[in-house]
Amino acid sequence: MKKTILREYANLIATVGVRVQKGQKVIITAELDQPEFITMLVDACYKAGAGKVVVEWHHQALDKLHVRHQSVKTLGTVEPWEEAKLQHQTETLPARVYILSEDPDGLRGVNQAKMAKGQQGRYKIIKPYRDKMEGRYQWCIAAVPGAAWAKKVFPNETKSRAVEKLWEAILETCRMTEPGGGVAAWQAHNADLKARCAYLNSLGIESLEYHASNGTNLRVGMIPEAQFCGGGEETIGGVFFNPNLPTEECFISPKRGEAEGIVYSSKPLSYQGQLIEDFHIRFEAGKAVEAHARTNEALLQKLIDMDEGSCYLGECALVPWSSPINQSGLLFYNTLFDENACCHLALGMGFIDTIRGYQDRSLEEIRSLGVNDSMIHEDFMIGTPDLSITAHCRDGKRIPIFRDGGWAF
Repeated sequence: MKKTILREYANLIATVGVRVQKGQKVIITAELDQPEFITMLVDACYKAGAGKVVVEWHHQALDKLHVRHQSVKTLGTVEPWEEAKLQHQTETLPARVYILSEDPDGLRGVNQAKMAKGQQGRYKIIKPYRDKMEGRYQWCIAAVPGAAWAKKVFPNETKSRAVEKLWEAILETCRMTEPGGGVAAWQAHNADLKARCAYLNSLGIESLEYHASNGTNLRVGMIPEAQFCGGGEETIGGVFFNPNLPTEECFISPKRGEAEGIVYSSKPLSYQGQLIEDFHIRFEAGKAVEAHARTNEALLQKLIDMDEGSCYLGECALVPWSSPINQSGLLFYNTLFDENACCHLALGMGFIDTIRGYQDRSLEEIRSLGVNDSMIHEDFMIGTPDLSITAHCRDGKRIPIFRDGGWAF
């Protein structure tokens, strides 16, 4: 891929995605296989006004070694210097950029139970710091093609050609190839998502009812104070940013404890280096009480059992079957892309900024309204060509939201 285009993409992440503010510190998290692009991104962040840019490198092979050789106690320990670092971040609120390029199969063979216990131990210490930063800083998740990831998506291509084709797919779905691409295209896209959210929020939705021929029959309750969001969002301090590049969704956090019925997946879920395929989950009183999968059913159950909140829904997201990502015909094996192919739900943490006036409410008050809390947030795709979604409104009306897999308005 031409370096001029990659620099434009780096600029998009810095100025439209995380939207670096003058003098702000930026922390970039990336895999070891991306030194060239990360150098471009660091340069773009400085040109956008960053006061300091720090890169935190990660490597899946090291993660596997840590899980293999460390004790559960060591895996779950947060060192004093790590806590000091977290405290510093709560005070300085650096912008964060997460660049995904990892191998979808990179953690295959890892001891999932041991790794989960370690994550659970660390989460107890990290959570209070995360809560203090919630809604107060900009963040952005974007992707660049790693060689192993590219070969997974395009198995019949040479490594170099697979990387090039995945670059093309990423740039196209991130609107870099549209007329007036990049910044201008994202402004128009954000405006469209904002208009759709405004209509949905005008309906006074009490619950959403999902039906599809694959067996999905689910009703999910909404929080009266919640609102649909989509595209860019604002920090409590009023800084507008785009947390996901790409994004196609209008999403809301449903009410914890109000989900009844069964839902079937429409695409595989790539979770911790393994694929969970052809699965369904049954909910009672909001809780996932039964789950089965054709492959990796035990891993699906571990996901649901991660903590007290991981068996409840944290998000309902509306994405038409005709989305650009779905029309590409690709399975990306990466949730950032695959979740934007069609409608999805998420197990685990809900979003506090889906609550009206969240800036003036305490985190405890927001949780008490019904926004779920968990250490995880895992999206799984449920959209189909015949999915219908009906809104049951507080005034008694039933209004079609989706018909035949697409918007009904």
